[in-house]
Amino acid sequence: MHYSPHHKFHIPVMGLAYTIDSPIKVARFGISSVISIVEDRLVEMMRSHYYPTINKEYQPIPTFEPDYRAKRITDYLNLVNAIVQEQVEKLKHAAFEAGSEIVKYFEMLPEDSTLKKMYRQMMNTTDQPEKKKIESYLRAQIKPGSIDVNIMTKVDRSNYNESGELLEDGSDAVAALRGFVKSDLVNSSVIFSAGMNPRLYNYLENCKELDVNEDGGFTKKVVIKVSDYRSALIQGKYLAKKGIWVSEFRIESGLNCGGHAFATEGYLLGPILEEFKKNKQELIDSLFEIYNAAVEKKTNKKFIYPPSMIFSVQGGIGNYEEDIFLHKHYSIESTGWGTPFLLVPEATTVDEKTLELLCAAKEKDVVLSGNSPLGVRFHYLKGTTSEKEKLARISKGKPGSPCTEKHLALNTEFTKDPICTASQKYQQLKIAQLQSLNLPEAAYKKQLNDVLDKECLCVGLSNAAAINYNQTFIKKMDAVNICPGPNIANFSQVVSLQTMTDHIYGRKNILTNTSRPHMFIAEMDLYINYLKEQVEEHVAPEQAVKRKKYLASFFNNLMDGINYYRSLPDVAATCKVQFIKDLNCAESELDSLNYQYEISPELLEATAK
Repeated sequence: MHYSPHHKFHIPVMGLAYTIDSPIKVARFGISSVISIVEDRLVEMMRSHYYPTINKEYQPIPTFEPDYRAKRITDYLNLVNAIVQEQVEKLKHAAFEAGSEIVKYFEMLPEDSTLKKMYRQMMNTTDQPEKKKIESYLRAQIKPGSIDVNIMTKVDRSNYNESGELLEDGSDAVAALRGFVKSDLVNSSVIFSAGMNPRLYNYLENCKELDVNEDGGFTKKVVIKVSDYRSALIQGKYLAKKGIWVSEFRIESGLNCGGHAFATEGYLLGPILEEFKKNKQELIDSLFEIYNAAVEKKTNKKFIYPPSMIFSVQGGIGNYEEDIFLHKHYSIESTGWGTPFLLVPEATTVDEKTLELLCAAKEKDVVLSGNSPLGVRFHYLKGTTSEKEKLARISKGKPGSPCTEKHLALNTEFTKDPICTASQKYQQLKIAQLQSLNLPEAAYKKQLNDVLDKECLCVGLSNAAAINYNQTFIKKMDAVNICPGPNIANFSQVVSLQTMTDHIYGRKNILTNTSRPHMFIAEMDLYINYLKEQVEEHVAPEQAVKRKKYLASFFNNLMDGINYYRSLPDVAATCKVQFIKDLNCAESELDSLNYQYEISPELLEATAK
């Protein structure tokens, strides 16, 4: 099984710094979490911070060392693993007394856990030999949560040696992957997000560490983050042909998530999960057939049964009722709780100023921005030190950031060597071009704002760890940006790990927004707002027909989603009346949009009849 068998949730990757050391904070309690390994300078900084904490000397891995990026990542993951193993051993031998970590371990388990029931039995028994027997068994059952890593497939800049020759297998993402597979982590996963990257996926074929074990399991697993079924099928088949098995599809809401948002064509999370549920066996069988043929060709071995494949889901989950519905109705193995954990210093690494901003955040403070240099929409919290710094630079007539990390230096519009669209160099060149085009005022302003929105993420998403651990990431650059999901508006207090776990399992309620809509409704509203934005966007005449088809498909998929939710049994059991009311409001809003813009003429005709 991929997850610790004891917990039903995981902490997804957040930013660069925010979950960079989460396993050190939570793995000993059986909770799985995900480290971003894209920023090797941050990884190196964390090595320098954590080696002294275990009384070991930190040995720098300099940038002139061959394959330094992969080596930094391997060593940091080994370090995290060593720290977690030591913590677990210590926890296993702790006394069962109030406030001890072993008590915390069992207290945090879900109520229906067999271990939790045994723990309660042990605490309540007066029969000393029986107590010792159960205690001994419980200690043996303690298992850490998995230490997983995330690679965003689009962040894959090519790298060159001093002679200007392309480094084979030396691109950012490929080196990061190599860093993971060479580490001594076991029962860990690499999670690929942001779609298919052939160069990266082709490299997987060389990684023997991802091959199946003799017992039919994996030491290191491949997980793909997807926002729809089609993407899972395409990526799963591509990898199966290379003899790579996808152990988990991590389904994420296209818009109701933190960080980069990959909107679907109006497909909502509920219908997407239904499609996965309905086609699970078909998906496993079709991938297994391809995978088995590839493995046989490679090793002359054949499998009788497919390896395990599970589905998890994340994006906007806010309470126990939603969480348990996802598990029970869609047979979900684990739910990802990201954004709320930004308010749990025992689990994530957020600096004090940003923590205060997160606590105060209302719905209007989280925007689906164009701030990412990747050109993908990006959920962004307003009012950060990074935003203030960006605006100050613009007001001084010096827009753009110094580009020290270059992970997102992918644009060649003006230069032979790729540069980042958030950099000073790119923004100066682009603004000069816009000024020379004599555009109408409105068009010029819009395009200018699109340029000025772009913000350095490599440094902004790393600095929280530097501030918290009194380290220097980049000299004289200490601004922070953060990318929570819209769900942050419903949580506004810093809480302990135990309190957040109690909230997830329905033992406490820490939601501060009493009028919070159901997660399915919140996502639907985000999609309707996104559609409004799309219909108002002007496109070139030659793109008009294609655009019309896209908008009609988007609209019809949203309408299908509303009808699906209407017929869904047991959803929103405690607020069914409000849920139906919200669906009706959404349908009225879509009808109104359709009459105004004639998005779906066929539907208009059918309604008129």
